[in-house]
Amino acid sequence: MVNRTFIALRTIWIKECTRFLRIWVQTLVPPAITMSLYFIIFGSLIGKRIGEMGGFSYMEFIVPGLIMMSVITNSYANVSSSFFSAKFQRNIEELLVAPVPNWIIVLGFVGGGVARAILIGIIVTCVSLLFVDIHIHNFAIIVVTLLLTSSLFATAGLINAIFAKTFDDISVVPTFVLTPLTYLGGVFYSLTLLPEFWQWVSKINPIVYMVNGFRYGFLGVSDVNYVTSLGLLLVFNVVLFTLAYQLINRGVGIRS
Repeated sequence: MVNRTFIALRTIWIKECTRFLRIWVQTLVPPAITMSLYFIIFGSLIGKRIGEMGGFSYMEFIVPGLIMMSVITNSYANVSSSFFSAKFQRNIEELLVAPVPNWIIVLGFVGGGVARAILIGIIVTCVSLLFVDIHIHNFAIIVVTLLLTSSLFATAGLINAIFAKTFDDISVVPTFVLTPLTYLGGVFYSLTLLPEFWQWVSKINPIVYMVNGFRYGFLGVSDVNYVTSLGLLLVFNVVLFTLAYQLINRGVGIRS
């Protein structure tokens, strides 16, 4: 039974990875180009005028945030589009009638999103090396934050796909929720630059903790406690995974 479960998980995961690798020009290349533009415009051109931030050059300061931004958007987009496509083409019914536990279905799709996020993270990191030397303060925190963040937003993308009824529905959350929260999540600035009231407001934004936890792994500096960041990521992962599992169990947005 355990062996069959593992085979099912591996099969779904391989299928998800094959999906985005087959169209790598659309899934892996655009983030590299987009991040290169960020590095050139914000890092090289504007960064020289800004000077240092948090004791580091502006380019060094924004690198962790830009990597995290690409990880968040791509892990979310991968699962939301893949799962909704399976719903739209009615391929998901094959999984539902197969002797595969629903938690395996969730893990398989989320695993595909995590794999794409890790590849994107590596690509963006390599691109950043063309512009600045990267310092690593704590590699373990970098890896743990990357895995927890990518799995969190991959699960969120799955939940979005479960409720989505059209392809337009899967673009609503990235456009009106993820993008504003990401740009206001401390990617391009330190919270210490804000008035005290707005620092407090910013700390309501969960992406602040992800960006700063990741930045601590690279630079050793953070606007929030990195232990708090990791704790929140764990809690959010458990909550969203449980929600996604329950939704699939009940057939919400799937069975009709």
